[in-house]
Amino acid sequence: MIDSFILKVKRAETPAFRALNRMAKACFSATLPLPRALHPLLRGLFSFHQGASTGLRRAVVYFYSEPLFRSRCDRVGQRFMLGRMPFVRSHARIEIGDDVNFFGKVDIFSGRIFEEPRLVLHNRVDIGHNVVFVVNKEIVIEDDVNVASGVRFMDTDAHPKDTAARIADLPPPPEEIKPVRVCKSAWIGQNSFILKGVTIGEGAVVGVNSVVVTDIPPYAVAMGNPARVVIRGARPDSSPT
Repeated sequence: MIDSFILKVKRAETPAFRALNRMAKACFSATLPLPRALHPLLRGLFSFHQGASTGLRRAVVYFYSEPLFRSRCDRVGQRFMLGRMPFVRSHARIEIGDDVNFFGKVDIFSGRIFEEPRLVLHNRVDIGHNVVFVVNKEIVIEDDVNVASGVRFMDTDAHPKDTAARIADLPPPPEEIKPVRVCKSAWIGQNSFILKGVTIGEGAVVGVNSVVVTDIPPYAVAMGNPARVVIRGARPDSSPT
């Protein structure tokens, strides 16, 4: 009965229901009057709310999330910064170097193929929000790598190529699982996929929304689906001028 009435209001088929439809839209779009005189007070309340929320989240991470996650890792270096508790459905060995930052949600998954898959993050690695590691053998992120939000690292296709094996819900065979490595000082753009067997060369840049299925040379810029090298860079001259 109520659902039928709401549907008639949404359809606004008669003058009465059109009036009710307008009233409902006006209610949903209404805002509270805000006199200018209240702006300083409300700005202060806004700043207090933001500061209190940030402080509470930091306290939860410092006293609860970070100690729990550290206990799950094989090694965590100094000055590790955690934005929120990572979701780990994995038996992988996790090794984290110094000055590593997790700026938001990080998920780590593993299958059942190998006994000790490894996720290794070297020093000064920045990991953005909503980054996923699917590590069944090995994923290594070297020093000074910057990983933007929404990036996926996968050392497997998650399912076997063989149709019958997929239907039987079997895991991919070991030979279809290939390690991933991101060499030092590389930059992985937002929402990119780094797939199995790939090596991202030193200092390389992967553009946003790219799907990387082959190796990227050092200091190159690659983008697209599949990612292709658009700029071939040279190693910066480190000699003094």
